[in-house]
Amino acid sequence: MAGYMRLRQICLVAPHLEPVVSDIAAILGLDVCYRDGNVAKYGLENALLPVDTILLEVVAPFQPGTAAGRFIEKSGGRGGYMAIFCCDDPDQRGEHAKGMGVRVANVIDHPPYHGVQLHPRDCRAAFIEFNHTEGSDDVLGPYPPAGPDWQKSIRKDVTRALIGVEMQSPEPRALAEHWGRIIGIQVSNNQGGESELKLPNCSFRFVSGKSEIMSGLTFRVGDVAAVGNAARAKGCAMSGDSFLLGGVTFHLAA
Repeated sequence: MAGYMRLRQICLVAPHLEPVVSDIAAILGLDVCYRDGNVAKYGLENALLPVDTILLEVVAPFQPGTAAGRFIEKSGGRGGYMAIFCCDDPDQRGEHAKGMGVRVANVIDHPPYHGVQLHPRDCRAAFIEFNHTEGSDDVLGPYPPAGPDWQKSIRKDVTRALIGVEMQSPEPRALAEHWGRIIGIQVSNNQGGESELKLPNCSFRFVSGKSEIMSGLTFRVGDVAAVGNAARAKGCAMSGDSFLLGGVTFHLAA
């Protein structure tokens, strides 16, 4: 598999959109760019907030029996729901995953957008989706899931970028190698000796923990103390430069 591979979007699942979405927006200084009516057919509502050119989405079930609702019940409300990657060959990557025994759960074909979602049980920890939008190989190009003019909602006065995703597993190295094979990226070690998958715009690090979940997100912010104070003001308990929100740990980095 050649071609580019970038993190396009992280999706969190919450029992209710509010106050999670407004808390994220207030604490990190982000704006909602879009709420997608198309997810209603899955029994969900959502909101997307751009963090530079990566989208942070929160979905919440509004009816019983949704996959997202089952995910919350199974994980006890902990863990990110989906890691979405843009590439130029989603179908080929879906076939590659199938060859590894990873099932394709859903194919979304809404031209110019085409997405291939892999089964979370086979991916372990979270859903993986590969997608491509015709004519959007530019990071600031069109991306229909984020609405017609998502770029206008990018704010960098408080939060500059989403730079890291933390994955937790009793066997972090094995999970890193599994995700690396699916995504087509070699596992490396970061300075702390943790297994890592480095994408051009973000890195995934794999840490030891009881269950397999997408456990945290790391944001580069202009003023760590100010963002920490904003989190406290919203009732989040700070632990160092980190706080829990929407089922994942938000880590702040300067």
